[in-house]
Amino acid sequence: MTDLPTDLTRATAADLADALASKTISSVEVTQAHLDRIAAVDGQVHSYLHVDTEGALAQAQAVDERRHSGESLGALAGVPIAVKDVMTTRGVPTTCGSRILEGWIPPYDATVVTKLREAGLPILGKTNMDEFAMGSSTEHSAYGPSHNPWDLDRIPGGSGGGSSSVLASFQAPLATGTDTGGSIRQPAAVTATVGTKPTYGGVSRYGLVALASSLDQAGPCGRTVLDTALLHAVMGGHDPMDSTSIDAPVPPVVEAARAADVRGMRIGVVKELGGEGYQPGVRARFDESVALLEELGAEVVEVSCPNFEYALAAYYLILPSEASSNLAKFDAMRYGLRVLPEGVDAPSAEQVMAATRDAGFGAEVKRRIILGTYALSSGYYDAYYGSAQKVRALIAQDFDAAYSTVDVLVSPTAPTTAFKLGDKLEDPMAMYLNDIATIPANLAGVPGMSIPSGLADEDGLPAGIQILAPAMKDERLYSVGAALEKALVDRWGGPILDRAPSLGGAAAAKGA
Repeated sequence: MTDLPTDLTRATAADLADALASKTISSVEVTQAHLDRIAAVDGQVHSYLHVDTEGALAQAQAVDERRHSGESLGALAGVPIAVKDVMTTRGVPTTCGSRILEGWIPPYDATVVTKLREAGLPILGKTNMDEFAMGSSTEHSAYGPSHNPWDLDRIPGGSGGGSSSVLASFQAPLATGTDTGGSIRQPAAVTATVGTKPTYGGVSRYGLVALASSLDQAGPCGRTVLDTALLHAVMGGHDPMDSTSIDAPVPPVVEAARAADVRGMRIGVVKELGGEGYQPGVRARFDESVALLEELGAEVVEVSCPNFEYALAAYYLILPSEASSNLAKFDAMRYGLRVLPEGVDAPSAEQVMAATRDAGFGAEVKRRIILGTYALSSGYYDAYYGSAQKVRALIAQDFDAAYSTVDVLVSPTAPTTAFKLGDKLEDPMAMYLNDIATIPANLAGVPGMSIPSGLADEDGLPAGIQILAPAMKDERLYSVGAALEKALVDRWGGPILDRAPSLGGAAAAKGA
């Protein structure tokens, strides 16, 4: 077993799991160490919307008791985790980063949360996010943005910036995320962490507050590929409560991560994901990573997916359309916020609904509801939503054609490193372009992963490389990701996150 660092928050989830299994440490010790870390730094990072101190320690104590009684436990039992606030969590506030759900405490758990509890992972709290997962920076959270531990003036990605920043600031060893157009992978790229979007249907969506039902996918977030694989194995699997859930075993992701072998694999570099608009330092780190894959024994070829050019446009018709439908449930009648219109003595249900939605939804949510409602309206459905679905089919065909010749595809995860808070808040199109490389995977339902590729020369900030695999071949992500991760750690003289000058990496203990 690897020796643990003195500061338990610096240990990987895999090393913590080994130490817990051998009873070298207790879950209460590990959980308390992370709660202390949260108390020390989250005032600056704002990764959490709610910290469940009592609940986390009670769950940790229960795991320790089960272990000491000789009960056989799961691989991650006792390792604490942070949960994105889009997942319903019994007895704990779930807001989706929105005022319209402020104070709502669900009476049930999402299936992912149920699986975490059954596997014995103490839940530290709920992480910040763009409101209803609409955004690429967490600046659209009604409760204020999260900050990037590499530079507190920069964004940690979105919509899952709370989950990425919680990992990069060592406030949790693991986190959950959801990915509708890149909301796991893009935050991972800009914080030097690891995030996976599983195959659509590979992880249950039951209990996830829906944004776009045909695109949303829950997935694991960690600081290493192996940690992420271990969490994927816990989260994945068939769920009869989710009609889109795949009735098949979880792919052998942990075995693939431990094997870390790319010898004999054909890897396709996507021609359309890396040209104009990509930051030179991001592109340079990507090219170096591709060269490393060749050194490790993979064959690298260029692959063209011509319809990827239209992915962004199709996505921003499909997503708002589905969002406008899904968010209709927030009507002030059953749960959540209720606002009475001013100056109306006996308001109608429609007036109360209008006043509540106006007060409870932020600008970006309103923008997408309006866009989606328009795209679905009579006379425009076929021209907009219907046409976007046809483009979606063409993108899926591009993936199929590519995977007939290669095992996986690779590209930069995001076109730039983390931008400064406020830089793109008033320019929605500039914000949307952050997802240009990640969106195709959601449209086709294929799995994708981002791992750190290094630091851009221009600003010293993290860049990421994206790996994409065929549907239900998620293990290929972990084979390639783990092999490349090891080579990059050797090249950089340690994990890239250790170079963070702010609240992450080697400097974090001083900052705390």
